[in-house]
Amino acid sequence: MHTWTFTRSLSGLLALLLCCLYFFVPARAANEDLKIPNLGESSTSLFSADYEYELGRMWLRSFRGQAPLVTDPLLYGYLENLVFELVQHSELQDRRIELVIVDNPTINAFAVPGGVIGVHSGLFNYAVTEDEFATVIAHEIAHLSQRHFSRRMELAQEQGPMQLAGLLAGVLLAATVGSDAGLAAMTTAQGLAQDAQLRYSRANEAEADRVGLRTLFNAGMDPYAAPQMFERMYAATRYSQGDRIPEFLRTHPLSEKRIADTRARAMQYPKQIRSVSLDYQLMRARVAVQSAPTPEAAVAQFRAALEGDPISPEATAYGLVLALTAAGRADEAALALDGIWSAKRDRVEYVMAAADIALAQGNPERAVDGLERRLELSPGNHPLTMAYANALHQAGSPHIAEAVLLEQSRRVSNDPGLWYLLAEVQGLAGNIVGLHQSRAEYFILVNALDAAEAQLGYAQQLVGNDFTRASLINERMRDIQEMRAAMDRG
Repeated sequence: MHTWTFTRSLSGLLALLLCCLYFFVPARAANEDLKIPNLGESSTSLFSADYEYELGRMWLRSFRGQAPLVTDPLLYGYLENLVFELVQHSELQDRRIELVIVDNPTINAFAVPGGVIGVHSGLFNYAVTEDEFATVIAHEIAHLSQRHFSRRMELAQEQGPMQLAGLLAGVLLAATVGSDAGLAAMTTAQGLAQDAQLRYSRANEAEADRVGLRTLFNAGMDPYAAPQMFERMYAATRYSQGDRIPEFLRTHPLSEKRIADTRARAMQYPKQIRSVSLDYQLMRARVAVQSAPTPEAAVAQFRAALEGDPISPEATAYGLVLALTAAGRADEAALALDGIWSAKRDRVEYVMAAADIALAQGNPERAVDGLERRLELSPGNHPLTMAYANALHQAGSPHIAEAVLLEQSRRVSNDPGLWYLLAEVQGLAGNIVGLHQSRAEYFILVNALDAAEAQLGYAQQLVGNDFTRASLINERMRDIQEMRAAMDRG
């Protein structure tokens, strides 16, 4: 099953419908295997920013526990920088943004009330330039800035609860397991839909197109990239095979009219001439390596690209370095890296690539030294810090790695990968209480609250007379109880 829609296809509609849950019976009645929060009643039809924020974070925890996610700190770091730049030039008032990257080869992005923005990794493959990619992100920011969630909920209050319940169960099934059962549930619910809801969704899309284009221009990017991206997506839709998603769910219809409308809007702005973004092309190379069927297939792909006319020869060579490293050909990777980083030895992507090569060559100490020197220039840089802690771990220095990650956790507390690695090095360092606490934080972020509570229980049994630590553990257990109560409240 393919989802070639612009923003809210499966995951995006899931975002909206999950937030509708308080209008009807708990989703467990529709499907016993899906653990979806019941968000309770709201006293207003237009929700406050704080309410939407809490709602979005609850959704994100559930989503992390059910969807395959990309855990590449470099990719997240790039996306954070781009989103921050666009948000600064947008109409969004509440700028508490959190990001998620779904490991999925389709073209998709979505915005969830409360400032959660997600993209499928496939979007990097299909958006050739940074401006095309930014077009999609700016559109999602526009959904948030125009409060389309709250406005749509006013309409949803007039819809029948069983229609929403059926759509929710179907979307969740399709998004999490991609089953035909999900498609069947969505098709059945489609028959209950009213034309007003579809027209309302398309009105939102037109507004998001218009506002997103303005954000793109204000951020110094090329507004003409928007119709280019639309055309690329339209072509993908036309030539894709096996696309069986009901038309009702296409709240972002890709049509020649929409492309023409976007082109007409873009013509109201002066064209921005922008050079190729090396940052973006490097991220596209990373995604291409990660999504290749095998490392050797990635090596062949990048070698062939270098023989042609790639949009960025430097980024293509970088992709070859990553592919060779992943294929276990570290010596070849080192030679390929030497060809591109001699004049850019401080570039984070290349420093981390060199560290990975050193690890693959069985020299973790060299990796530690290189990352340590680079961190002196950018203290607290998250991708570098994670790579540094991993290199320390590989070098047999778990105590130092633990100290590094504990300090980083005070800056970045919402990265499941950090807590996972921290628990591992704490176990090697003999800090068993800390191991259980870090595992609990990981489980909280992926909405496994029972497992988190169990880990804190294990930690509580081991703290002895350390009353300060026991108090912190008890406080976290109360936090979990409050999270569970919010999920179950109805």
